[in-house]
Amino acid sequence: MSSRETGFPRADAEHDFLRARRRQVLSRLATWLRREPDDVNIMLPFDEVVDALGWEGERRIGLRVTRLDSIVGSVNRGRDFDRRFRPTSGRVRQRWERLALASRRGEAIPPIEVYRIGELHFVIDGHHRVSVAHALGLESIEAHVTEVRTKLNPSGIRYRGDLIVKDYRRLFLERVPLTGQARAAIVLSDPWDYAELGEHVEAWGFRLMQDEGAFLDRVTIAARWYETEYEPVVRMLRQADLIGDRTEAEAYMWVAGERYRLIRTHRWDDDVIETLRNRKR
Repeated sequence: MSSRETGFPRADAEHDFLRARRRQVLSRLATWLRREPDDVNIMLPFDEVVDALGWEGERRIGLRVTRLDSIVGSVNRGRDFDRRFRPTSGRVRQRWERLALASRRGEAIPPIEVYRIGELHFVIDGHHRVSVAHALGLESIEAHVTEVRTKLNPSGIRYRGDLIVKDYRRLFLERVPLTGQARAAIVLSDPWDYAELGEHVEAWGFRLMQDEGAFLDRVTIAARWYETEYEPVVRMLRQADLIGDRTEAEAYMWVAGERYRLIRTHRWDDDVIETLRNRKR
């Protein structure tokens, strides 16, 4: 018998809870000592994730065996458990220990209910059951799953802070509705840069409409900007070795800004690239 078990299910369930609480406190202390962001140990709020990614629709897909490590957030109980579903206080102790006792006695535990966004799951009902399953070392749990479709791909979301980038990217794509490869190509590290790039594309589109003397909708402007401005410029930047450690979109923003600051022009040619190469940061 391991040191974790006494052979008395009720006592073991109590020890399970105390162990989970101790681990939560130690994790919070470690985060503070490492000076990590506050959101590292906070579970993802479902509503904020959907707002950042943009809701498109949902469908029930039924009962599924769900990996515990894919359950990263909550619909409405974020304050009671941390990111790994460890209890954040003694407030949930009574119910938690009752479920742990039932699990140790081999009693059937009802499936939880979750939303699925991409590969991520968010608990609607069953937070205590997830917490107990983690504490008992299980790897999966049964769940009734409702799949939520979003405008943006949820990949890359780990912490609450990641939602800021997704939210600004979603807003950018509403202003500049790129599609397909063009949509995937625009990647910026600083969320504020999406707002700046959106304004840049809108200004480019306004100049285009003035030149052509015709109104163009956002979809047309976005496609024309990507095909006749962004792609050729990025191609020149690669050839001139001006990308550096930036993303291609970040390199484009930098060089477009420098072009106008140094040369006061919106044109692109070899003289422009040579001037920018000589001023390379």
